[in-house]
Formats: sequence, C-alpha cells, structure tokens
Amino acid sequence: MLSFLISARKSLTRAATVAAAMALTACQPGTIGGGGPTIDTSAPVPVALLVPSNSGSAGDDVLARSLENAAKLAIADLGNIKIDLRIYSTGGKPAGAQAAAIRAVDEGAKIILGPVFAQNANAAGVAVAARGINVLSFSNNTDIAGGNVFVLGPTFQNTANRLASYAVSQGKRNILVVNDRTAAGEAGRLAIERGVGNAGGSVVGRVGYEFSQNGIVMAGPQIAAQVRSTNAQAVFMTADTAGALPLLTQMLRDNRIDPSVAQFIGLTRWDIPSQTLALPGVQGGWFAMPDPALYQQYQSRYQAAYGTAPHPISGLAYDGIAAIGALVKAGNSGALTAEALTHSSGFVGVNGIFRLHADGTNERGLAIAQISNSQVVIINAAPRHFGGAGF
Repeated sequence: MLSFLISARKSLTRAATVAAAMALTACQPGTIGGGGPTIDTSAPVPVALLVPSNSGSAGDDVLARSLENAAKLAIADLGNIKIDLRIYSTGGKPAGAQAAAIRAVDEGAKIILGPVFAQNANAAGVAVAARGINVLSFSNNTDIAGGNVFVLGPTFQNTANRLASYAVSQGKRNILVVNDRTAAGEAGRLAIERGVGNAGGSVVGRVGYEFSQNGIVMAGPQIAAQVRSTNAQAVFMTADTAGALPLLTQMLRDNRIDPSVAQFIGLTRWDIPSQTLALPGVQGGWFAMPDPALYQQYQSRYQAAYGTAPHPISGLAYDGIAAIGALVKAGNSGALTAEALTHSSGFVGVNGIFRLHADGTNERGLAIAQISNSQVVIINAAPRHFGGAGF
C-alpha cells in the first residue's frame, strides 16, 4: 500500500508538508486497479475540466474562470508531475455536460474534473460510465454520488458527523434538531440525526418550521419550550445565513434560549457573508469550516497570481488536481481507478485533508469554529491526517 496523503509543495504550511512526507514513508506502492483507465505516468496525463461557461450567466462565467485558474495553480505546484489540462464548456446544462464529457473522453481524457451542478455531473457520469472514466464532480449533492461519479463538495453528512462528534465530546449529548421544511432542510435534518447517532448522542426532539418569516416567528416559542421540556444541551440547526438563520437565532434569544442555556450549532457556514458575524443571535454559536490556515494561504496565492479573489468553490478544482497529482506520482498505471481514488489515507488540498469513499461521497477534515465578539475563533483545529481529532 501507499499512503497518498500529500500536499502540493508550494501551497501548504510546513507542518502539513512534513506530516504528508511522513505518511508517504509508511509503505511501498502496491498494485492498484479496477474501476478506471490505465495511464502512462511517464507522459502528461490528460485531464478534462468541465466548467459552466457560455451558459448566458455572468456568474457562471466568473465561476468557470476561477475553476480553471485554480486548476492551473495546482498544476504549477505539482513540480515534475505533468498534467495535460483540457477545458470544456458545459453551457451550464446537462446536455452540454453530456456532450462535453463524451468529447473529452473521445479526445483522450483519463479522468473528468467537474462539472459543478448536480444534474450536469450526473449527465457527465452517465455519458462516460461504460468507458470506465471516473468523474470528480464539484457538486455536494450525494444523490448523484456512486458508480463512476464522486462528489468533492462539502456534504451535510460530513459536517453533521464532525459537529455532532465534537458536541458529544464536550458533554452536549442531548440534542434538539431544528430545520426548515424545505428539501435542503429535510436533508440536513436527516444528516444531523445520523451524525448524532453515529457520535453516541441522543436526538431528544425535532422542530420543523415553515420557511417564511411568519413560520420562523411562530417556531421560536415552540423551540424554546422543547429545549426546556427535553433538557436539550444543544440546538442543531439547518438554517443558513441567506435564509432563516438571522431571524431564527434572534427569536430563540427573544424566548430566553441562547448558547448559555443550550449550545447553538449550525450545519452551514455562519461566517459567509462576514456581516453575519456581527448579529447578536449567532454569538457563541458553533459551526464547521475547512482548515482556515490552508485556505487563507490559497486565497493569498490566488490573489497574487490572478489579481482577484478566488470564487469560494474554486478550491475544489485545486483539490481535484492535487489528488490526481498525488496518485500519478506513485507511477502506477492504475492511478486513476476507483480503487486508487478511494485509498483510505486520502489527500491534502487547499481545503484541508479529504478522502473519497466507494459510494462516491467524501470525508473532509474540518475545524470547529465559534463566533465570539463578532469574530471567528477556532476552538478545535482541523485534523491534518485521518485517524486524528474529529475522526
């Protein structure tokens, strides 16, 4: 076996690089095969990057450029590992993704990186499944994961597992789940409930609310009553900053529930946009985020290289190239097979450590953050290798 926990040599901190080098000395490469193409690791490896340009949306074009820039930045960091990056436009539509994937494989691509949107990724995966080509999508929708499609985006389940595990370790075993009654809210609720169960905690109650201002206002007293009647030690919410979170957290405080009574925990990022940090309702709340030191370094390098800030999703393109480069470095012709991609030691990218599972989902090493005095404070660092804190 070979541990593929590596970092791109220029982008990560010294500590991460040293840890990666130590992991690589653990054992020698073995035979890797099955579920993918064979490659010539002595020649540039053809990699297709599918981006949502030409969709008619300026936002999609910005995202497409940022993904391409991030991939090129990652390739520059691979040193002697050669990647032949080929860019294909999907037009932001499933039919475009299908056509782009077929063309990419016809032209020799050995693996596909992207696309972003779930339906597009699914279409691309179906189009090339019979040809043994794997797809590393930027989606976080696990409904499309499996077979030859892997999702690189952060998933609800991974986040829920990390936060629930930390909460239970801090004595917050009895957890009330609060979700909006939307498709995303229900998916988040299920992830939280599984995460709490996996961590050995107890779901002591559930409160769903109509996704409207009136629905949130009416839910406030109900949530407060449930906290008191169940002796909940934490309130785990699916709400996000663009939706219910600002009003929901304020309503809880208006009903005399705050983190001193029951710890607030968020399934989504509470630091984006940064203005959210100043809201009275979120003070003291916990949420999970990628390793901030690694991501901040990526942001700085991207800004220096391209004169603009990276799109938040762009780091996934860097991570995908970093993983491909790590696998190719082993010099094995089966480096891009499903077996190799799902090696348990994982990889290091600009979002921290991550690994892919055989079911197409992923696991990412996340930090636990708390909002204190309108600032993000890391209260439990992201692990730098699997098997460490939080895993």
